[in-house]
Amino acid sequence: MDKKYTLITGGTKGIGLELAKLFAKDRNNLIIVARKEDELKIVKEKLEKKFNIFVEILELDLSVDNSCEELIKFVEEKNVVVDNLINNAGVGSFGYFDEIDVDKDIKLIDINIIVLTKLIKYFLPKMKERRSGGILNVASTAAFVGGPKMSTYYSSKAYVLTLSEALYEEAKEFGVNVSCLCPGPVKTSFQENAGIIKSEKAKKYLMDAKDVAKEGYDGFKNKKAIIIPGFKNKAMVIATKFLPRGIIRKIIFSTNK
Repeated sequence: MDKKYTLITGGTKGIGLELAKLFAKDRNNLIIVARKEDELKIVKEKLEKKFNIFVEILELDLSVDNSCEELIKFVEEKNVVVDNLINNAGVGSFGYFDEIDVDKDIKLIDINIIVLTKLIKYFLPKMKERRSGGILNVASTAAFVGGPKMSTYYSSKAYVLTLSEALYEEAKEFGVNVSCLCPGPVKTSFQENAGIIKSEKAKKYLMDAKDVAKEGYDGFKNKKAIIIPGFKNKAMVIATKFLPRGIIRKIIFSTNK
């Protein structure tokens, strides 16, 4: 039995699931973490049957205190090596900052920032010691700008991006790759869960999770520091370097009204 595994948080749907399929296709054993046991069991059965790999599953709400410790304990008890860490789990919130329930935003920070940081703190030293491994953090094009009516979410993704860039430089001399995937809006349950209402016309411009995952996976394998899937998203990020930040904020604010 191969002891090397790829660990994916939020791996039962959306980008996380599509990444799981790509890693499985390349003969990576998987540890998939998500909140719903029934979804985890379905994904496990399908991936093991189709790709003839081992899939370990862990039902876990990453916003709960000590969830990281539970995850780390699970990995240690399985006595496996996490060769790749995919920090995909993330949540959003929508509305004026002072009107969003504080617990909702704290949960967002816990999942998008605290959990991601704790997992990297644990697994990165082990990768550096082995002089092999990789970390893929999923951020967003939101990381490049300020986001009125999604202020906490945009801020959390800015943290993920800048942390990833710093770790990319720190880790590469030890043979460890750190990449950051920055998709724009994607056809997943994220919009609904965050409380964002999009028109049917607007939904047509959302990227498919499968396409985002493929670009993310290829960029990760090619050891790119920042991966921005889709031409329109790349163009938008480039535009943020030339347009005044005040104008960008106004555009985002009007879009989110």
